[in-house]
Amino acid sequence: MDEAGQGDRPDGDGALFRAARIQDVARLADVSTATVSRALATPERVSPEARARVLEAIAKTGYVPNPAARTLRSQKTYMVLVVLPDLSNTFFSKILRGIEETLFEAGYGMIISDLDGSPAKEAHFAAFTAAGRVDGAILLNGHLFGQSRDGEGQPARITIPLVALCEAIPGADIPQIEIDNRAAASRMTQHLAGLGHSSIAYVSGPAINVLERERFQGFKEGLQAAGLPYDPALVIPGDYTIEAGVAAGERLVAQATRPTAVFCTSDEMAIGLMRTVLSAGLRVPEDISVAGFDDIDFAAVAEPSLTTIRQPRRELGQAAATALIDLLQGRTTPKRIRLETELVVRDSVAPLPR
Repeated sequence: MDEAGQGDRPDGDGALFRAARIQDVARLADVSTATVSRALATPERVSPEARARVLEAIAKTGYVPNPAARTLRSQKTYMVLVVLPDLSNTFFSKILRGIEETLFEAGYGMIISDLDGSPAKEAHFAAFTAAGRVDGAILLNGHLFGQSRDGEGQPARITIPLVALCEAIPGADIPQIEIDNRAAASRMTQHLAGLGHSSIAYVSGPAINVLERERFQGFKEGLQAAGLPYDPALVIPGDYTIEAGVAAGERLVAQATRPTAVFCTSDEMAIGLMRTVLSAGLRVPEDISVAGFDDIDFAAVAEPSLTTIRQPRRELGQAAATALIDLLQGRTTPKRIRLETELVVRDSVAPLPR
């Protein structure tokens, strides 16, 4: 069986017809069979015009490459593992889109692993990766397989290229794609302070999370830059979920003296908090301003629309996939890439009423 051919197959009436072969694609696209293979496996080595003709010929002929034959010849799977801490988190949707479209352009597919806090799942995917079932992996879980987020434990022996995305992995000698969480949190804090808010509550993420450590430090630096004192009583623990935002909102509603602004370190927490305080009869932003972090899809359509820090999620995914492809194809890539964030001002925040 060649790369083209899945063999002769019966049509709808039971008669045999010949499946399209790579030679058919090459003839229709007016290129060599080697060019067809390169257009699929290493598209950067083929001119855009030639690749367009190849893709058009594939569509017309119905040609389906044989991935098993391709893998046997090259000793590659042309698959990448993308490791998520929680697939249900809507934050990852655009990141995955950026990863997928970049991998596709380079001839790779992806497998998504949803760890969901399960040590058994992590052990399974560590073994899956160590066995060479994928060519590389993009880690969004904040640690290497076998290690905890704080660096404890012996990392699993993984020999394929790895890239860390969003959550930096301290001490890991791999490319790390991220934003400057500290600077972004400081910017939001100073924005709230610049509107006259001197009592600003902070709803945190999980204490062990590297993102939380950076954002919390940025919050304190933002207060300092604005000439405001840090008050530990205004820090409310959370975990980036809507449920944590609801709990934080209930805590604020129960207070006789409330802060005039709240900075939540995820949009989901901010949305959960807003719904809770609004249900209790408070107004946003007239009684309390609420800000978030991430700019997930729901932030713009929340009521009121959410002021937040926009992460370039699709671009983060594209950058991580590009870095991994460079490693897979023998090119060097920077060990640290930081993309810019944006302060998005919407209706959930207003100046402190006089």
